[in-house]
Amino acid sequence: MKVTIDGIPVEVEPGTSILNAARQIGGDIVPPAMCYYSKLEGSGGKCRTCLVQVSKGSEKDPRPMPKLVASCRTTVMDGMEVKNITSPEVIEARKGVVEMLLINHPLDCPVCDQAGECHLQDLGFEHGAVKTRYEFDRRTFDKVDIGDKIQLHMTRCILCYRCVFTADQITNTRLHGILNRGDHSEISTYISKAVDNDFSGNIIDVCPVGALTDKTFRFKNRVWFTKPVEARRDCDHEKCKGEVTLWYKGEDVIRVTARKDVYGEVEDFICNTCRFDKKKTADWVIEGPRKVSHKSVISSNHYEFTPLPVVKTNPVLMEANKEQFERDTRL
Repeated sequence: MKVTIDGIPVEVEPGTSILNAARQIGGDIVPPAMCYYSKLEGSGGKCRTCLVQVSKGSEKDPRPMPKLVASCRTTVMDGMEVKNITSPEVIEARKGVVEMLLINHPLDCPVCDQAGECHLQDLGFEHGAVKTRYEFDRRTFDKVDIGDKIQLHMTRCILCYRCVFTADQITNTRLHGILNRGDHSEISTYISKAVDNDFSGNIIDVCPVGALTDKTFRFKNRVWFTKPVEARRDCDHEKCKGEVTLWYKGEDVIRVTARKDVYGEVEDFICNTCRFDKKKTADWVIEGPRKVSHKSVISSNHYEFTPLPVVKTNPVLMEANKEQFERDTRL
């Protein structure tokens, strides 16, 4: 079926969400997502940052949807027309959502280990207001160790549920979840149990903010002063492929994480042995430097932009450039 997003048509399979349809196009028209995770069933619909405007429901029923909808939970219809960055209403609503997410969030980016990789930091920079209207005291929680390798900063949490879904779907037992209701809701373990299964470290990777941090990496370095390198090993765990990203400071491996795609989602979950116990270069087969977007702060000290080579006159390339120019003009 065919759907048009910000004037750009794309063919998708039935049942595809608007968000995933936009990801097939790529670029700036992809709505931000703080809670949706393509590899976690049931995720999405919590943060509302991916709101879009459906200006045409379908070919059979061209009426627009009366309100903005969450693109991660709304499936496309044949002939549907969607507005994201071309809709002032969407931009204004997203600005309000970001303000809501930041109401209780502490201003501790300078000391947060997630700085430089934080999706909320990016979202606040792109869509946030200059000043908050919130004048009351922010809610606060004490830091809690929910395992020997994981520390929970509930004050930073935005209740995206990613860590809950991860523990539910890739481990045999889930010991943490959402307790209480409303403004008192929090991620916690029941009666202070420890999260200690073989894949517990993955809740650190899926967290979009600095609420769940790696205790072995805390305050050791900033990510933009480290060098990410892709590596692999023959892991003994049947569910772990052993494909990781090693973060070097000089010759020392100071952190090991799962590999992530362009949307910050884990490609393959890794076990705790690979993440916490294998921090020597001799333990790994190095595949090469990790490709990092030039827009990322991580690339600031390690990657240089190489200008594109001069291409001779080519009718095919000229036509492709023309189509790209028309697309950018519509955006």
